[in-house]
Amino acid sequence: MREQVITPRAGRGANGGGGKARAGEMVQRPAKRGPASSRAKAGGWRKVLVYLPLAGKIALAVVAGVLLFAGYRAAASAAFFRARHVDVSGSSRASSEDIKAVVLDGVAQTGVWRADLDRISRELRKLPWVREAVVSRVLPDGMRVRITERTPRAVVRTGAGKFVWVDEDAVTLGAASPADHIFMRGWDEEATEGARAQNSERVVKFLEMTRDWETKGIGRRVSEVNLYDPDDVRAQLTGDDAQIEIHLGREDFGNRLKFALEELDRQRSTPIGPFILHINVAQGIQKGNRVTIGLSPDAPNFSAGGASESVGPEVESAKVERPKAAGRAGVAAAAKPRPEARKAKEKETAARKDDARDRKKKEQEKKAQKDKKDKEPGAARTESRPRRAT
Repeated sequence: MREQVITPRAGRGANGGGGKARAGEMVQRPAKRGPASSRAKAGGWRKVLVYLPLAGKIALAVVAGVLLFAGYRAAASAAFFRARHVDVSGSSRASSEDIKAVVLDGVAQTGVWRADLDRISRELRKLPWVREAVVSRVLPDGMRVRITERTPRAVVRTGAGKFVWVDEDAVTLGAASPADHIFMRGWDEEATEGARAQNSERVVKFLEMTRDWETKGIGRRVSEVNLYDPDDVRAQLTGDDAQIEIHLGREDFGNRLKFALEELDRQRSTPIGPFILHINVAQGIQKGNRVTIGLSPDAPNFSAGGASESVGPEVESAKVERPKAAGRAGVAAAAKPRPEARKAKEKETAARKDDARDRKKKEQEKKAQKDKKDKEPGAARTESRPRRAT
């Protein structure tokens, strides 16, 4: 701290008074600053001022968030994001119009920006032919859908007599024509998870046996398969053998059907040939097992040895009596159904007779048309073979 010396004015007696003046010099020092409390108060304000920028940033961020959220809601609900275009690909059997309708309904309230893509995809999978659906946005006003369709695997005849396609998941797809395919009976039409699981097992078994039959070259001789009772599978033949049913049991369907058809062909040249209605190989075709050949009620009386001898199990022929006499001795009827299957099989009996009659009539008409073409001069003779299910 620097000191300031103040010198008084010189009087008359400058010479004499100079020494006194110097002797009485006054030294002025700077005044001290304010008290300690003032200094502490100033320091507190400085600390507060340090936090003001941080609080301002937080407040600014909150305000910006609120504004962005409000802007988002306003933009999402604006007509700018209203769906106007739906691009669908991958649909050949599924209706594109139905797909577009589901998508537009799903974005009607939300617009493209806020569309619930998962919910729309679930709704699309409820359509008959849609297995998977991938939905995406095409901003600002479009939606894109990629469809994976279900593959028809089998033709099923329902209880009402209609033919429909089903896939391996037992999902009903749409109307079908049985002309070129082996079809299946015994479909459980209840809308329950248990019924769907059983139907799926039926489809798997049906596909396995038909593939085996095609490999062995015998599939073309079968028109339908009854899978109502998986332990008593039955195959109905086609063509001139449309009235004949083969009881296959629960396993080894390829070898059993092949054996039954070979036995049927051998018996054609015997007296019982024209009267055969069914062949039962449900017990298997191992040596010692009995194979029953059922005859129509109007067949003449044949002895038990009427069937020709063949390599393999013993073959026995017997008349097929009417249902009321099916339990009498000496009668070889169809395998007795389970209690829960009887009612459905009774309904199928009349339908089976009608089917056999219709098939036979169609075969006769085709044969007549073919004979007519063969008689025409210069007519080309070609052999056509119906397509089979794969």
